[in-house]
Amino acid sequence: MDVRQLTYFLAVVDHGGFTRAAEQLLIAQPSLSQTIKGLERELGVPLFHRIGRRVVLSEAGQELVGPARAVVRDLEAARAAVDDLRGVRSGRLDVVAMPSPGVEPLTSMISAYTRAHPAVTVSVGAAFTPEEVAEAVRTGSAEIGVLGSERPFRSAEVEVGHLQQHPLVLIVNPQADTFGDGAAVGREDLAGHRVVVSQRGSLMRRLVDDALAGGVPVEIAAEVAHRTSVLPLVLAGVGHAVMPSSWTPMAQQLGLRVVRIEPVTVLHVAVLSRPAHRTPAARAFLAVAARHAVDRSPIP
Repeated sequence: MDVRQLTYFLAVVDHGGFTRAAEQLLIAQPSLSQTIKGLERELGVPLFHRIGRRVVLSEAGQELVGPARAVVRDLEAARAAVDDLRGVRSGRLDVVAMPSPGVEPLTSMISAYTRAHPAVTVSVGAAFTPEEVAEAVRTGSAEIGVLGSERPFRSAEVEVGHLQQHPLVLIVNPQADTFGDGAAVGREDLAGHRVVVSQRGSLMRRLVDDALAGGVPVEIAAEVAHRTSVLPLVLAGVGHAVMPSSWTPMAQQLGLRVVRIEPVTVLHVAVLSRPAHRTPAARAFLAVAARHAVDRSPIP
């Protein structure tokens, strides 16, 4: 039994099921289910009763909740104490991020980081290509970089930590939802639909351009540089949007439907840092990033 298993167990308890827990943890649901099954095998008892799509705590699960919370709290307190000894008491951390991963998973990582280190100010700058992110970290204009790329990013000049894999999904315009009740659409299903796209150079835009090049008559309704404009435009009925699956919780909170796009295209998200002379603030952020470094299945 380890703290990751207990954290996942508590997430299922707190969010009322595996689907919402997986979304909050930013992992694939099958990975979460396997972790819980592994914990149940170790303990020799079921922790949940699965009733259709619902789960309820078993008697053993109810007994585990209190001790699990104590273990997780104690570990967080221990980490905070060690971080304080390392000097993460105040200061500033400069981060550079590409637009989509700069919304998520960076938001989740900054949230966790600032809870643990409230006296540190996080400053986030913008970059639009993986090479720009790497250059900013290499030259020291930023200590931490977050990027998304079509393939796993590699560099001989900076340290690369691979965080997650985010399949591209379609965030559906509620005023033009003619896709039926399925969980997936093909690129050919975009025919005749209007879409909101990012500027050329992103993987999301490339998927739309490839569909157009393949003869699928997609209409570009709006082209935006700021990713924060995407969900409001979809919500306003301007068009559908192709985005990484990490945006799913935000879209669903707004009441928007999200379906996967087949064949699957994956955005690889990585965190970059200097190979040496990292500040305590940067080391602490990388520790947060490591806890988010869950390999996500290409098919959610």
